[in-house]
Amino acid sequence: MAHYRSAGLVPPKRHTQHRAADGSLYREELMGEEGFSSDSSLLYHVGVPSAIVEARTWDLPDQATTPNEPLLPRHLRLHELFSDAGRDLVRGRRLVLGNADVRISYAVGEQTSPLYRNATGDECVFIEAGRGTLETVFGPLPFGPGDYLIVPRATTHRWVPDGPVRAYCIEANSHIGPPKRYLSRFGQLLEHAPYCERDLRGPGEPEVREGTDVEVFVKHRGSGPGGLSGTVHVVPRHPFDVVGWDGCLYPYAFNVADFEPITGRVHQPPPVHQVFEANNFVVCNFVPRKVDYHPLAIPVPYYHSNVDSDEIMFYVDGDYEARKGSGIGKGSISVHPGGHSHGPQPSSIEASLGAESFDELAVMVDTFRPLELGEGGRAVDDGVYHLSWGRS
Repeated sequence: MAHYRSAGLVPPKRHTQHRAADGSLYREELMGEEGFSSDSSLLYHVGVPSAIVEARTWDLPDQATTPNEPLLPRHLRLHELFSDAGRDLVRGRRLVLGNADVRISYAVGEQTSPLYRNATGDECVFIEAGRGTLETVFGPLPFGPGDYLIVPRATTHRWVPDGPVRAYCIEANSHIGPPKRYLSRFGQLLEHAPYCERDLRGPGEPEVREGTDVEVFVKHRGSGPGGLSGTVHVVPRHPFDVVGWDGCLYPYAFNVADFEPITGRVHQPPPVHQVFEANNFVVCNFVPRKVDYHPLAIPVPYYHSNVDSDEIMFYVDGDYEARKGSGIGKGSISVHPGGHSHGPQPSSIEASLGAESFDELAVMVDTFRPLELGEGGRAVDDGVYHLSWGRS
């Protein structure tokens, strides 16, 4: 996110001496993307950020996937994945869908997670319900319902819920940011973008924590299912030891209620709902909005073939007009794979005529490579959704 911030104590000139009151030298760390060629931040540590005193294997939650064969649209009931919230939002994730570019998991947690670092790519975590704080090496970032939290690759952090939290976790094998068409050539969000820098919340002031022999759980590329492995690093002092940082790379939050929907006289295509992009997938959100105002408009979507994409819709709240009669409800995911023409349930077309607004909230992920089913997705597939168009 090319939006400069500075927090805590930083020296007036980068790569120069920065000392504590007792004369000891802070350790400068550059956290940057794309080999020094993209956004970065400089962090100033009390300790040595590279220090490790012990390491062991972490057995990741099941990351295996199976192809969507036979090719079918599917309805996955995420709320059936957990009967309680006695977990944390890292080790309690269950993989729903995945491919080489993105993994979609779901978690319900109320315990503080271990310190965690995802070294495979950025994370975009949507908070369906609950509140808490994302504590990070940059500083704390409070969150609540409807928040997207963008966590850059390799950011050390932990989830501290204030009661049960439901989280929809989108893990990239790349970086995640605003669509390029929303940005000026220098990185400012433009006037036609559906949100702006004022809507983004960065972390608070960095906090130096005490502690020795602290465990950090690391997910990284390796030889396990999905090309992933896990390691636990034991570090000599708490990694939250940053006295100051500045730059354009840091975790931030954006609430879906601050997304300004784009509407028209006739039905607008899905890209107007886009909020983020990454390599080979995009994230869109469908929010409460006024709908098409041509006198003969059909407010629900037209039928469309996913020639290049799998379309994954997570239904968060409200009444999703196009899916009425299909069994879709809050906590559902619809999987519309490439190669299948999909659209509204037939009965919903006539029912939508004359509607002036839709009260719905959904998060959509469109991928450009086929998604496979994770163990969580297989566990909550209703098995009959593909028949729903013929029954409407």
